[in-house]
Amino acid sequence: MLLRRSPGTLRTCVFHLRSFSNAAAALVSPQEAAPFDPLAPLEYLEGFPRPDLKHAEIITAIPRITSGKNIAAKERKAGRVPSIVFEQANGQEGGNKRLISVQAKQVRKLVDHLGRSFFLSRLFELEVRSEFGDSGELIEKVRVLPRKLHLHSGTDAPLNVTFLRAPSSALLKVDVPLVFRGEDASPGLKKGAYLNTIKRTVKYLCPADIIPPYIDVDLSELDVGQKLVMGDLKVHPALRLIQSPDQPVCNIIGSRVREPKKSK
Repeated sequence: MLLRRSPGTLRTCVFHLRSFSNAAAALVSPQEAAPFDPLAPLEYLEGFPRPDLKHAEIITAIPRITSGKNIAAKERKAGRVPSIVFEQANGQEGGNKRLISVQAKQVRKLVDHLGRSFFLSRLFELEVRSEFGDSGELIEKVRVLPRKLHLHSGTDAPLNVTFLRAPSSALLKVDVPLVFRGEDASPGLKKGAYLNTIKRTVKYLCPADIIPPYIDVDLSELDVGQKLVMGDLKVHPALRLIQSPDQPVCNIIGSRVREPKKSK
């Protein structure tokens, strides 16, 4: 039987094509969230973290013809980090991928300034040139998200980096770092209990234009024995949590302060 699509059905189809879930929208309380139109251009909303412009930087790279342990060792000896650019999540299966090398000192600087988790949740412009410097011919310029970063266990020197192309149409899985705030106001911490941090990052499916650099976790109302779960986190309504909302993020544990005994 042929079903006629109503305008409402068409709108629902577009909604799902952009992967914006009602479950994600529910992470923001109705009192605090403005009405969300899934067809409107995406932008960061007031009250939610957005990337700090002072860390905006163009990562420069040169093409790399082949891969392998010997090639990688030569690249690192020359002060370069063997890297690769994939086409979103399935690029490794043969999508639009490019072997490149980036400058070790630039990656090291960014990781030192941002921190590893924050580096992996931030978009960068990537310029692939025939050689390093403005004199090199521009081969490709693309917005990317660092997906994987391997560091030397002893020196923290970058060993290799994987980038994903991040056009506005992309939906990317991102481990978004958590920033805990409100310790001074937490009733439980004031009583001498302590914060047990269970998760440092939470995985979301994010439209590329609004990947959050981090998520604020408010501890100001947590008492002894209470916890926050992933479903409690407040994020842009277009983000979709791809882990269980019941997984704990943190809790307040420890003995309550005993009341002084009353004298008889």
